[in-house]
Amino acid sequence: MSYMLLIVEPTEQREERGEVAGRAVYDRMLKYRAELQSRGQLIAAESLSPVKKGVRLEKRDGQTRLIDGPFAEAKEMVGGFFLLNVDTYEEALALAKECPAAEWCTIEIRKVAPCYEY
Repeated sequence: MSYMLLIVEPTEQREERGEVAGRAVYDRMLKYRAELQSRGQLIAAESLSPVKKGVRLEKRDGQTRLIDGPFAEAKEMVGGFFLLNVDTYEEALALAKECPAAEWCTIEIRKVAPCYEY
């Protein structure tokens, strides 16, 4: 079964932290990633660029609209993710508790499921 840990962080956190401290926390995340990989629990993991470098796409009535970041309404952003291969929600939760980012971000735990599931 697949679960995703979404790393949700304040949009300005990286800039406020600075590069030196940012590299230190990134190294901690790389170690966490390596641990998950060594246990066979990791499918994929990536860090994402800041929301101000992103773009949103909407398509309505055949018209496509691109909206460049930063997005005024956004106070948080998905800063990265871990896609896990575990058997239960409890395992995913336990792994989220081990994630270093829980100290400075919110970890959202989501089961991978079809869009019609509610």
